[in-house]
Amino acid sequence: MATKKSKDIVFLGTGRRKESIARVRLTAGKGEITVNGKKLDEYFGTEILKVIVNQPFTVTNTVGKYDATVKVTGGGYTGQAGAVRHGIARALLEANSEYRPILKQNGFLTRDPRMKERKKYGLKKARKAPQFSKR
Repeated sequence: MATKKSKDIVFLGTGRRKESIARVRLTAGKGEITVNGKKLDEYFGTEILKVIVNQPFTVTNTVGKYDATVKVTGGGYTGQAGAVRHGIARALLEANSEYRPILKQNGFLTRDPRMKERKKYGLKKARKAPQFSKR
């Protein structure tokens, strides 16, 4: 059996937001983030989504210390970016428990509970009612 080096140590984290689920693997590296086999810039087009994904690294001053490999499914781009952020924060917490206060203070460890409201019978959508007519 091969001996494990410090680079082989993997930290795992699962992040969720809306309908999206992200499985994150952190390894020691140069700060490269791969999402579903693509680089971060290719997968998330807008700059805001890239900033959202990188927030846990920025807050904990670990930019460039870890490589992140992410598999994300479900939802749209915004939900996926939030799920990746949540997963990275959880993986960083596994890597070093001293990051807990700063990650918690910024709200990266809390799962965002907002979900799409279900459609109700008699209505067109969750709250949209058919047009009212007096006669």
